Amino acid sequence: MLKRAMDYSHQLLKEVITTGDKVVDATVGNGGDTVLLATLVGESGVVYGFDIQKQAIETTKQKLLLTGLSQQVQLFQQGHETVGDVLPENEEISAAIFNLGYLPQSDKSIITKGETTLTAIQSLLPHLRKGGRLILVVYYGHDGGLTEKEAVLEYVTTLPQEECNVLRYEFINQKNDPPFVIAIEKK
Repeated sequence: MLKRAMDYSHQLLKEVITTGDKVVDATVGNGGDTVLLATLVGESGVVYGFDIQKQAIETTKQKLLLTGLSQQVQLFQQGHETVGDVLPENEEISAAIFNLGYLPQSDKSIITKGETTLTAIQSLLPHLRKGGRLILVVYYGHDGGLTEKEAVLEYVTTLPQEECNVLRYEFINQKNDPPFVIAIEKK
């Protein structure tokens, strides 16, 4: 059976992350991806997690405490566009994930934006190891979502094929703007 966008994004992460790796959750949200990443990197790895909303950081902290995965996670209540200021200069990461849009069950006016998302992507790509993946799950069925979707697609289609492969995975016969996945894999 074909996988939904979120399930496929997790499969793509599981294929490249191993114990001890360093990874980024660029949009912590409700903590689901952060818990997955922390499980994959194990106690010797590091997850850098970003979210501008205090609610997201607090919810994620609770999930990490309940699962015993807090040790390997560093959470930052700041936008993902600041990832370049947080990652050590020569830090190599095996993966990063973004869930674009808004925090479910919260203020829908607080959304990710094309400019900040592109800044984050551009900051992360030099840190991505060979074979590493940067994954974006694009939710765009909200005010401002279409603008971000178009900006991200315009940018990723210009990435040189000599340096990376870019994949778009989506269902094309579903209503209500179904999310889709963009995967950037470094060569």
